Amino acid sequence: MWDVVKSVLAAFFGVQQDQRRRKDFEQGKPGAFIIVGILLALVMVAIVFAIARMAAG
Repeated sequence: MWDVVKSVLAAFFGVQQDQRRRKDFEQGKPGAFIIVGILLALVMVAIVFAIARMAAG
């Protein structure tokens, strides 16, 4: 599962290695990538929201 999280984070930042991407597509389960991607996107939105609230006072 940690490999899926690392792969999704690398894809978020656009630094995914081609070799790793190919391995993910050949061996990975799409459902795991979708769920982790959605969860990490929600975490990122929550962090941005919290920072905006702190900045607004």
